[in-house]
Amino acid sequence: MSPEMMGVLILFGLLFGLMLIRVPIAFALGISSVLTAIYLDIPLLLIFQKMVNGLNSFTFLAVPFFILAAQIMTDGGISDKLMKFANVIVGKIRGGTAMVNVITSMFFGGVSGSSVADVSSIGSFLIPAMEKEGYDKDYSVAVTVTSSVQGVIIPPSQNMIYYSLAAGGISISKLFLAGYIPGMLLGLALMLVTYIIAVKRRYPVGKGFTLRESLLIVKDAILGLFTVVIIIGGIVFGIFTATESAAVAGVYAILITTFVYKNMTFNKIKEIFLSSSKTLAMIIAIIATSSSFGFLLAYLKVPTLVSNFFLTISDNPVIIMFLMNILLLVLGMVMDMGVLILLLTPILLPVATQIGIHPIHFGIIMILNLGLGLCTPPVGTSLFVGCAIADLPIEKSIRSFIPFYVSMLLILLLIIAIPELTLWLPSVIQP
Repeated sequence: MSPEMMGVLILFGLLFGLMLIRVPIAFALGISSVLTAIYLDIPLLLIFQKMVNGLNSFTFLAVPFFILAAQIMTDGGISDKLMKFANVIVGKIRGGTAMVNVITSMFFGGVSGSSVADVSSIGSFLIPAMEKEGYDKDYSVAVTVTSSVQGVIIPPSQNMIYYSLAAGGISISKLFLAGYIPGMLLGLALMLVTYIIAVKRRYPVGKGFTLRESLLIVKDAILGLFTVVIIIGGIVFGIFTATESAAVAGVYAILITTFVYKNMTFNKIKEIFLSSSKTLAMIIAIIATSSSFGFLLAYLKVPTLVSNFFLTISDNPVIIMFLMNILLLVLGMVMDMGVLILLLTPILLPVATQIGIHPIHFGIIMILNLGLGLCTPPVGTSLFVGCAIADLPIEKSIRSFIPFYVSMLLILLLIIAIPELTLWLPSVIQP
């Protein structure tokens, strides 16, 4: 066996072995990179330089600002305003509260960019509210968890920033634009499933609002939704970079939640900065160590090996795309989404471009595909959070997820089959 092939086996063997014994992913990536470098006689200084270089990116600065802005919006009551706004739109339909859940996730996911944040904030309100109105607990969890996946595909999405970094600097503004139509299609598909089940089980019709109440709710919600306008509008029309827009959005969120909604205090802001710092520290560690891991992947020519492997199976782009998506689905069930984007993008993107898939199209496919893993055992973080809020064992919730899984897979297949759903909007606004 050649030293290069042995290096590949050591690199991945150590990674998966350390993960199996529950070593944190950042340490698993770092240890496997260092030990593989020692075997290959690569200077360790070079490995540590790659870790530092992985963080030396102006684009990466957008991540802490987005995390901070999302936390301010969650704790500042914006999610509650968006929930009421969604109620104005669909509240009077049968299963209205469940559909409110989906629409709120569409709005809030577009603000927070995080599926887990969506489930944590919205689920803590709506899962108990749905149970109180007569919805089954497993159904309430399934709606909340699957609708939260909109947060990873509707911009601003932290995962799109990770993909941009891992893909070598693909335009974040075009990625953001590419996520809108797939995200809305996903939301509509989930709403259809939600409505069909609600009618079949005869769930209650939601309450309506008077015209005056509706106007007040819309006014409050628009102030919160303007955060998305700042982020997306600023980036798309060249007013801000992604990093600058995230910082401006964070300041705007503090001002709105403090002086308009009056839900923010100095102590709350201090707690938000502390909790956001903990999240950021974890992300920094993962990005740094995944950069050194990615360097070794390139050094060992893993992308070429994977490309050759797929092409030996078939030269049909449809079959290769199918196999890559199966791989993503399986890995998404057992590994964290952000880590997989950072690790798999340098490996699979060359294969995708070789068979004619546009990098932006492939990025949306990858993010949506891995988003399904957030809802599936054994490592679905959003699934865990949703079941914890409802105090429901995971095994008792899975059956209710099946129709939602099917609708999400159909949307994924639709997006794969029709690239224009992803590429049309960026081509029109940023040709």
